[in-house]
Amino acid sequence: MYTLKKTALDTKAMVKISVLAVVGMVLMFFDLSVWFAPSFLKLDISDLPALIGAFAMGPMEGVLVQLVKNLLSLFIEGTMTGGVGELSNFLVGSVLVFISGTIYHRKKTFKNAIIGMIFGVLAMAGFASLSNYFVVFPLYSKFMPLDKIIEAASLVNRFVVDYKTLILYAVVPFNLLKGTVVSLVTILLYKRISPILKK
Repeated sequence: MYTLKKTALDTKAMVKISVLAVVGMVLMFFDLSVWFAPSFLKLDISDLPALIGAFAMGPMEGVLVQLVKNLLSLFIEGTMTGGVGELSNFLVGSVLVFISGTIYHRKKTFKNAIIGMIFGVLAMAGFASLSNYFVVFPLYSKFMPLDKIIEAASLVNRFVVDYKTLILYAVVPFNLLKGTVVSLVTILLYKRISPILKK
């Protein structure tokens, strides 16, 4: 009896994760260029369903939403970066989701949700700067030479003059902006959506 009940709960959780992941994938299509970053860094709110899922169900569930979202994007839309962009999206978004969700679940209050998202956004930007510097851009340079990436960024951001300033003045502010936008939308929508996810 317990096993059947547990399986049913797991099945419900996977359905919710899958639905949130599909919504996240759809949101990836609605993106915007920002004035200080190269065109391949697009602002979207596709991390929103994962963050809502992390608050409603748990941080690991939020990470699973991120994973399924990016796998769906790979299978349906394909990739122009050999999966590098999708890997970065998963890792960076998961940092925001996991840290925000973990802090919130220690004490489920509005104040803790805000604190969680603040720490989540800061961790997301910090992780993005390191992962892009050491992993993502070196891998991405196989598709677009690094000097071309820096040149593209310098055309829209005069503070970008080399690799380090690309990270400091484009990648870091981009992720701070993206994380903040996702967090603000989460604050606006969470109370309306969470009762559905908690059933």
